[in-house]
Amino acid sequence: MKNIVLLHGAITMVRDGAAFTKDGTCVYLIMPASDMECFQIFLETWAKKYSRQLILLFIDGAGNHHSDELEVSPNIPLHFLPPYSPELNRQENLWDEIRKKLFKNHALKSIDDAYAKLEEAALYIERKPALVKSITSFPYIAKSI
Repeated sequence: MKNIVLLHGAITMVRDGAAFTKDGTCVYLIMPASDMECFQIFLETWAKKYSRQLILLFIDGAGNHHSDELEVSPNIPLHFLPPYSPELNRQENLWDEIRKKLFKNHALKSIDDAYAKLEEAALYIERKPALVKSITSFPYIAKSI
């Protein structure tokens, strides 16, 4: 029997990430763009990595999430958050933490500096599963898993 895992993902300009609510595991991919091709790579990466699990992936309404050309694996069905509901987007809560700890009043001089800072941010979050769990485990979600 497959495990069912609640996962939340979001994609913005150059990062793609997801957090497991139950144990606080968090993985990011730093991508060159926020487009359908990069989102497809994200989906394929997760489908392969977690091929024996059913991943319920909750995503926002970004245009690249709605392409008819996306090939979605059966083990990662997409569930769309309602429009204009940032309070339901747990990934945004993680980015609030990153902005407070790593990007606060920080100006970057180049795109290479931006990628390096994003990598630092991703590693900061990935190495703190207890923090991720505390930020992403909304009470109504934690009770359901």
